[in-house]
Amino acid sequence: MAPDPWLLMYDSTCHIAQEIAEKIQERNRCQRNGESSSKLNVAIRSLLQNLKEKINHLKDLLLQAVSTHQITQLEGDRRQSLLDDLLTRQRQLQASYKNDGTETDVIRTSLMTGGVKRGATNPWLLEESEETRGLSFDDIRQQQQRIIQEQDAGLDTLSSVLSRQKQMGQQIGNELEEQNEIIDDLTNLVENTDDKLRNQTRHVKMVDKKSTSCGGNCDRDFAKRM
Repeated sequence: MAPDPWLLMYDSTCHIAQEIAEKIQERNRCQRNGESSSKLNVAIRSLLQNLKEKINHLKDLLLQAVSTHQITQLEGDRRQSLLDDLLTRQRQLQASYKNDGTETDVIRTSLMTGGVKRGATNPWLLEESEETRGLSFDDIRQQQQRIIQEQDAGLDTLSSVLSRQKQMGQQIGNELEEQNEIIDDLTNLVENTDDKLRNQTRHVKMVDKKSTSCGGNCDRDFAKRM
């Protein structure tokens, strides 16, 4: 199965964010030691712009994937959560860059070690889950792909079940139609039998009446001949 383009771009964007954090730390170290940091500042600005563009591209790709049903709504929500984390990281990195070397210990600690927090929660300091702790980006991507494959397999199974239920419903509908036709035929047969029975009854009554009338006349004719 080919790697998901969105997840590949997400991984590369995370690498850019990590690179920005490392360069901010390096810039602050240079400033503390009185060294020039202009090149680092230029590189950081370029990386921040690149990070912003990639996040916007991820937004567009995610919106397109959800709207065209390329991924499930559950997977779309999961990716939106990853994207929200990236946006939070971007704001944190932008704020750290604008400090321009001030509060260097606070910035370094908040970005790299998690010892001190400045106001909002630092997305770099979020505690990893047991499932992803110690995994590389490639391992996490493979884990995400396995989850997607399991979700797809579950959807395929559900689709098969629904298809079988639809077929069963159609078969039951066909059987009901056949039974209704049989009932209609039986009804017509009973009605025809009733009509014939009524006709036969009328015929018998007429024959009986004629027989009775003929019987009286025949007796009188016989008496005259005697």
